[in-house]
Amino acid sequence: MSEHIVSSRLYYTIWIVLLVLTGLTAWISTINLGPLNTIVALVIASGKASIVALFFMHLKYTSEKHTRTVVIASLFWVGILFVLSMADYVTRATAR
Repeated sequence: MSEHIVSSRLYYTIWIVLLVLTGLTAWISTINLGPLNTIVALVIASGKASIVALFFMHLKYTSEKHTRTVVIASLFWVGILFVLSMADYVTRATAR
């Protein structure tokens, strides 16, 4: 199996992009967007997570079959966490 070699220039570029997106997140948090604050923060965080997964985890350079397997496994794990969290939330007694 051959390995994809990525230049250090690309890694430095990705690092700068991640720093800029982190700064953008911090700056946006100082602006009152009402209910959109959480949505904007999650969109930026999702973009950063995608960049990390694509380049640092080398998903961009793997086969489509491998990427599909990783995505399905990730969604399955998030589903398990969601179901268990909701089961805990629903079965709690309401404090009055």
